Amino acid sequence: MNRTKVRKFVLLSILHLSLLALSSTLRAQETKKVTVNGSVQSDVLIPQGDADIGAPDYDEWALTNTYADVQLQSRYVDAGARFEFTQYPLPGYEKDFKGWGLPHLWVKGRLKTLELTAGTFYEQFGSGFILRTYEERSLGIDNALLGGRLLFKPFRGVTLKALTGRQRRYWHLNKAWVSGADAELNLDEWFPALGEHGTYLTMGGSFVNKHERAADDLIMVDPTHKLNLPEDVNAFDVRARFQKGGFNILAEYAQKSQDPSFDNGYAYRTGRVAMLSGSYSQRGMSVLLQAKRSDNMSFRSRRSQDGASSMINHLPAFTLDHTYALAALYPYATHPDGEWAYQAEIGYQFKRGTALGGKYGTTVRLNASHVRGISLAKQLANAQPKGGDGYHQKFFSQGDETYYQDINLQMDKRLTKDWRLTLMYMNQRYNQSIVEGHGGMINSNIFIADAKWRINSKFTLRGEGQYLLTADDKGDWAFGLLELSFLPHFMFTLSDMWNVGDTKTHYYMGSITFSHGAHRLQAGYGRTRAGMNCSGGVCRWVPATRGVTLSYNFNW
Repeated sequence: MNRTKVRKFVLLSILHLSLLALSSTLRAQETKKVTVNGSVQSDVLIPQGDADIGAPDYDEWALTNTYADVQLQSRYVDAGARFEFTQYPLPGYEKDFKGWGLPHLWVKGRLKTLELTAGTFYEQFGSGFILRTYEERSLGIDNALLGGRLLFKPFRGVTLKALTGRQRRYWHLNKAWVSGADAELNLDEWFPALGEHGTYLTMGGSFVNKHERAADDLIMVDPTHKLNLPEDVNAFDVRARFQKGGFNILAEYAQKSQDPSFDNGYAYRTGRVAMLSGSYSQRGMSVLLQAKRSDNMSFRSRRSQDGASSMINHLPAFTLDHTYALAALYPYATHPDGEWAYQAEIGYQFKRGTALGGKYGTTVRLNASHVRGISLAKQLANAQPKGGDGYHQKFFSQGDETYYQDINLQMDKRLTKDWRLTLMYMNQRYNQSIVEGHGGMINSNIFIADAKWRINSKFTLRGEGQYLLTADDKGDWAFGLLELSFLPHFMFTLSDMWNVGDTKTHYYMGSITFSHGAHRLQAGYGRTRAGMNCSGGVCRWVPATRGVTLSYNFNW
């Protein structure tokens, strides 16, 4: 019996057992409580063309991404489904994102220390270096696996996982089979003396295999020769976490075998990533130090794919995810070919009654991120033909090119009972050539003031003023926002992002938000600037738009 038939047999066996468990446990629970919950999310744009900002006209009068989830939960069995309508998707999503139907169906059975899932599911091993399937709707990412997953806790402090399936890519499944196993040990549960002294130690290990037929991709070196592609790519991950009081240390290492792909120019090289993260926290103070080196760790369920889809793993960016508009104007995307990434943060709260704390106390946070290439040899390797060995570099070597740097200082202070002020300064270096493929280095200084005034028990007014100062790209930017909350139902928002530099363009936006119980409805009108939308180091290019926006969310 070949590998594919074995996987199909295992998957059908898991599905059969899950259905048996579902029918038997539901019969046994006829008098027991079964809960039903779900959610609806619908984002709509009624677009208008705008030549000033480069917003195109669309054939459709309205574009929407709409999702509806329903879940049934009981003591022993859960089940769920998701309906999606993206036949006319919002701007910036790949054309394969278009479609509608029920891409998610799953059933999960639990019995004592055993949990069995059949259908679509998400999973993450460790920090996600070799496996992280997840959904991020703002980026158009949903790389769930369709297959089976087993979770088993045979002993106290031991968790075992095994899974197999094919990965979703929009409305299709990639042909490769992704299989894996994970084991995690909580040693403090084996040795009670550790827990009694506030010491916790967790160790874990993972293995992932991608089986992809070479015949599924025909990669030519020249008109008469094709690459001999490996059908199996194996990856492993080991990790350890130590916690003692306020101290927390995580060390993790992952490696994968030769994986020639579109991302690395079809080079026959191994990939690896190592991370060390340490933090300390106590009342009023916190410290974080992190370092990560990754090299050739793009891991896809289809080797010839590009873009943000079909990723089996995830590499965290080690940069702060900013929420202020101008601080997030130039966000960083993880460079899977290879990078050194560092992040440090210290937070301190000055106590009430002190000179810096004042009457209500003051919180200050300093964060710094720095990302650079691993070697200039990578640039030389790009000139090699397909099928080469790529480049070789010592582990601790670093390239001369900075990919991203961000140093920001933030202060949060309550001035009076009704006034709160947040100030932030940020110095940023953004290598647009690395992240977006053009433009060179952008150096900027960003100043932000955010004030909130509680007028009375029902009305709260919040205002933002931001300024980005740079001599690069399109020059300076300014941003202003006013937000009036009227409890318990309404919020009114007006904002404008203005390019003070080259284009003098205004990106204005106004919206009204109504909330009632589990319902939230927002209606707005305005312009959106073209740029990168990022979350956790994964990015999607969003084109410029103008028009009416509608957003509805409901949870029950």
